[in-house]
Formats: sequence, C-alpha cells, structure tokens
Amino acid sequence: MFGHRDFNGHRQLEEKLIPILRDLIRKKKFIEIYMGRDGEFDTYAATLVKRVQKDYDDYHTIEFNLVLPYPKKDMEDFEKYYDRVDIPISAHPKLAITKRNEWMAEQADLILCYIERESGGAYKAVQYARKIRKEVINLAEKTKED
Repeated sequence: MFGHRDFNGHRQLEEKLIPILRDLIRKKKFIEIYMGRDGEFDTYAATLVKRVQKDYDDYHTIEFNLVLPYPKKDMEDFEKYYDRVDIPISAHPKLAITKRNEWMAEQADLILCYIERESGGAYKAVQYARKIRKEVINLAEKTKED
C-alpha cells in the first residue's frame, strides 16, 4: 500500500479499502500486506487493516508487514503492532525510502494506493509499480458510486 504523507480521505479510504481486503481474503484465503509508516495515510490505513485482520484472526488470513527504510526508535512498538517488521534494503538515508518503496512494489501482486496528486514518494512508487506492470488500484479515484 502507498499513500501521501498528508492525507484527508479517511472516509473514502475506509469505504473502499475494507471491502477490497475482505474480497481478497474470500478469493485468496491468505494475503500478505506490505506498508510503510511515514505519514497519515500509512497510520490510518494500518488501523483499517488491523480492523479487518481482527475479524479473521482465528484463520490467520492476513499477514501485516511493516517495511521500514532504516531502523527507527519505536522498533519494539512496531514489532508488537505488526506481524513482521522488515528492513529489506540498505541505502543512503536520502534514497532509502525510494528504494524501500521500489522493493515493496516488486514484491506485490497488487498495489492498493491513495494518490491524489502527481508528486511525492507515493506517486513515484506507484509510477514505478506501473512501469514494472503491477496491477494498481487507486482508492482516491472517483467511481460511479462516489
């Protein structure tokens, strides 16, 4: 999942993300989610994933993974909240978030994002995902129901 650091689409994200996660679980029986923790989107989306994960907890159908660009001071708290915490790459701090985002895109079968503008790290990550031919669903896009 990718989204902008500053984020205002709480209601729209909740209305779209929860049904998509439930549908993926019905179809796949197990899903693995990769997410960063660098802004408002990440924080709010994580609460929604945890809500859905709790509904299916007996079946262990969602593995929720935090992917960090480098170690952070709250590692113990992160390890309690997420199923797994990964730091998969080693890069200069100025490149670390970009490289981490590329790594997440490469691992994914599906990219769920909330992109409202054509700038920033989340936008670049989604552009990279499209370049490597990953399926992308932008939850910020308006649908007929919106």
